[in-house]
Amino acid sequence: MTSSRTTLRLLAISALAIALAGCIERRDPGFQGWVEADMIFVSPDESGRVTKLDVREGDEVKPGAPLYSVDDDLQLADLNQNNATLANAKQSYDRAASLSKTGSGTQAALDAAVSALRVAEARVNTSQTRLARRNGFAPVGGTIQQIYFREGEMVQAQRPVLSIMPPGNMKLRFFVPETELPKLAIGDEVKVTCDNCSADLTAKIYFIATTAEYTPPVIYSLDERNKLVYLIQARPSRPDSLRVGQPISVFLNARTPVADKR
Repeated sequence: MTSSRTTLRLLAISALAIALAGCIERRDPGFQGWVEADMIFVSPDESGRVTKLDVREGDEVKPGAPLYSVDDDLQLADLNQNNATLANAKQSYDRAASLSKTGSGTQAALDAAVSALRVAEARVNTSQTRLARRNGFAPVGGTIQQIYFREGEMVQAQRPVLSIMPPGNMKLRFFVPETELPKLAIGDEVKVTCDNCSADLTAKIYFIATTAEYTPPVIYSLDERNKLVYLIQARPSRPDSLRVGQPISVFLNARTPVADKR
């Protein structure tokens, strides 16, 4: 009788262990991560007041599309001044060239006039470039992610007025423990799941960190080694299906995880 009870208990324990294992397998959460993107920040070369915004957040832009304008009073005044200097330099050059032809002028005077004319022309070109750059244009195609300065606000030199997110710059960041690291390699395809995402979403690994994150500043023991995690980055196959900051779950192969089979 006792032997029968022992056998029944063992069977019950085995069944419970199998059930728990199945439950754990069904609830496999994968590796947790999130969506990020390498933004392109567009900023003016010099400080000024934003006078016009040609786009809104969420707009799709193509390379070369107008984005914003910054007041150009100072740059225009600088151009006018340099144009006046150029006109005087041309007069001086014409006078020196005429005197040189008649033999009344010296070669040194002509050389000085030529040099002054070249400097004046260079300054005009610089002023024209500074004036043209008061208007910002899209360096790449993508989506306007965020606008940092509105019309009427002062923006400092090299401070971004807005940011653009090219589709190809979307990336997934997730961490894997040290024990799983040998299973991964650059170019591997992984399965990606998230709330309301497509069921066939995948990504390709392009970066694997060589150093651990969140490493405790103590000598490693076996327990502490289990806490070591490594950053992995992957490019999604369908970046338009994701949003920056969105949490995701990543599985180490492109097959449908057990959690999705239910």
